Amino acid sequence: MKEAGELIEYLRGIGLEVRTTTGARGHQGFYVKNRIDISKNIAPDRIIPTLIHEFTHYIHSCLEPFMERTGGTIETIFDDDNPEFYIEELEKVTHFVDVNSKFEKLNFHKNEIKEKIKNYEKIIKIKYPNFQRSKKFKEFEKYIKGSKARYLLKYDRVKLVIGRGKYELFTINNLEKDFKDMPKEFIAYIRLKSCQKKQSRISSRINRLNKYYSKPTELFARFVEGLYINNEKIKELAPNSYKRFSELLEAGYYRELIGVKELLRM
Repeated sequence: MKEAGELIEYLRGIGLEVRTTTGARGHQGFYVKNRIDISKNIAPDRIIPTLIHEFTHYIHSCLEPFMERTGGTIETIFDDDNPEFYIEELEKVTHFVDVNSKFEKLNFHKNEIKEKIKNYEKIIKIKYPNFQRSKKFKEFEKYIKGSKARYLLKYDRVKLVIGRGKYELFTINNLEKDFKDMPKEFIAYIRLKSCQKKQSRISSRINRLNKYYSKPTELFARFVEGLYINNEKIKELAPNSYKRFSELLEAGYYRELIGVKELLRM
């Protein structure tokens, strides 16, 4: 890919180390201390957008030396004391450039689990109408003390050693088979607790990803990446950000980034 080669040559020419045969720490690309790693497994059409994204991190680090640790600031990126003027636009751009930033799959699974929890709660309340998820289920706790099923409250799958080379395997999916005498309300409660743990893990992941995507340095990198992917769409989504960015770019504020713009005709 000629353009990718020219871009890599340009980046190396300004003193950056560019590696294209690494794992990029599990990402498509990665920037750290004047070095850009591009994954050897990246799709060909993602090479240039990823190089632009990581190079933008480099440019940002020149403006804010501690950007890698702090995530940077919108104020410095746009040399403006009114960051709220740009944030909403940049978020729209991020959703356009990276559809994963919408968390659609994660939210879908989260809602699925939410419905399962409601259904298990209905089963329990048929016999125990005063049951509340937020309070102790005393009847269940009294029953479960003497059952090996208690281990499934913490794990969905457990392997219990019962002798030399012998073990018992229990899973949350085989409760009816493994514990034939267990009331259906208690089976529902064990599965409800499992769903709550899954729901909590998904929520934690969404929160972590949201913090990542909302970092100023990531918003900025996806904005510049978007200019290559679809310049007109970015103008439409972020007219104020585009105008300010263009002014600063032409004034030399973003250093060698203007060379990338000219090279790729962004």
